[in-house]
Amino acid sequence: MLAMNASPLVIRSVGGSDVGRRRQANEDAFLCDDALGLWVVADGMGGHAAGEIASSEAIDTIYGMVKRGKRHLGEGADSDASLRAAVRLLEGAVQAATYMIFAMSELDAQKSGMGTTISAMMSIGAVAVTAQVGDSRIYQVRGGQVEQLTEDHTLINWQLKQGIITLEEAKHSKHKNVITRAVGNRDYVQVDTGIVEVASGDSFLLCSDGLHGYLRSEEIAPILELRGGNAVRRFIDLANGRGGKDNITAIVVEVA
Repeated sequence: MLAMNASPLVIRSVGGSDVGRRRQANEDAFLCDDALGLWVVADGMGGHAAGEIASSEAIDTIYGMVKRGKRHLGEGADSDASLRAAVRLLEGAVQAATYMIFAMSELDAQKSGMGTTISAMMSIGAVAVTAQVGDSRIYQVRGGQVEQLTEDHTLINWQLKQGIITLEEAKHSKHKNVITRAVGNRDYVQVDTGIVEVASGDSFLLCSDGLHGYLRSEEIAPILELRGGNAVRRFIDLANGRGGKDNITAIVVEVA
């Protein structure tokens, strides 16, 4: 059991998003709400600006559900039941966003097939809950060590896990942009959830694939040492400097 009632931590975040060098519009969206303890990155997809709508609507839906539901969890809760309730809250918020976007696409033919990735993190006491759909990512850095907390829902990742292709083959695959799960393509999606202890000195990076596609894991900790907005700007500049083929979004979360 993870303790949820440890002494209060001070959490501050900075987020930023950039259209990149190849795209005409930015279909990424993000949310930083330190007071609520919620951080979300969404990478939208779909024609006729539908991707932009999907990502922003998904974040609005998740925010609304977490804001209403989190007050009932209580920051001082430390039971397994309370922890499970926190996981259910964030997972349910992502499912609600899925149903909302799917319903919107059913009502408007121009929005048919729209969807978005979601990488969300919610703090409660000394614990963070994560929810993942798609190929945006969440990393945790502690003591200079980087850990990817989420798994990419991509065809390439599935092929790697099944032993169908090698890492070298994956680097040159034509299927790099094929994701196997998205919020809104159907009225239900399988959401990966996780629980991680949070301690003073930890940092987290939430980002879209427009950043992590250019980023080496060993570069994350040194850039995060720049702190806050400086780190966010460095991440965005790095992705643009290496091609900027996609929209770029990064949230840096720092724990004191």
